[in-house]
Amino acid sequence: MTRTFKVLSLLLSYPTEEMRTAASELKAALDEEGLLPPRLLRPVTVLIDELVNRDLYDLQERYGLLFDRTRSLSLHLFEHIHGESRDRGQAMLDLMALYESHGLAIEAKELPDYLPLFLEFLSTRPLGEARTLLAQPLHILAALRQRLGKRCSAYAAVFHALEHIAEGKPEAEALAALLGEPEDDPNDLEALDKAWEDAPVTFGPTAGGAAPGGDCPAARASLARMDDAADSEKRSIDHV
Repeated sequence: MTRTFKVLSLLLSYPTEEMRTAASELKAALDEEGLLPPRLLRPVTVLIDELVNRDLYDLQERYGLLFDRTRSLSLHLFEHIHGESRDRGQAMLDLMALYESHGLAIEAKELPDYLPLFLEFLSTRPLGEARTLLAQPLHILAALRQRLGKRCSAYAAVFHALEHIAEGKPEAEALAALLGEPEDDPNDLEALDKAWEDAPVTFGPTAGGAAPGGDCPAARASLARMDDAADSEKRSIDHV
């Protein structure tokens, strides 16, 4: 197991008292594994300290504004490819199948493309394979890191760390396309409602038997590469 993925997954999850209590263990896991150089480890440690020292309700409100009410910062990976279109449903079914083929059971409340869940899955895979899988949405991670950096958010450190671990560079054209999209204001409730008026996500085959990833070639290619990179070994997720 790669415990660094477990730690980064937890840091991108909704702040809880349990997370704060485990702060020293999270730091120890990052130190012991040594995947992050000091220049990247320090900012992640700053985020952990923030999660411990700031008021929990303030932390939860900040998290909600960033990741729940700011669509351009969504932690659901396919949100940045499909939005809420029907194509996203088929793509998530294929990603769920990948998880289940390696023994990762998903709770009903979790969507397969939720980044903390994806990182949980990566923690169970051999490091080389995990890096290959992580490189597939690298343009999304880079866009999120840049957007969070513009907001001077400590959460940018997690995405910088993920970019480093992936050992690759985001595809320039895909990254530029993401960054070219307008950023929404979480305090503009009217605009937020309008942005979410897309077709609902449908979990299941579309008419005519849609191919994995729906009609989006980039999504289909990404899922195909994920399938190619994964082997048949099954592991369960342990605690950090």
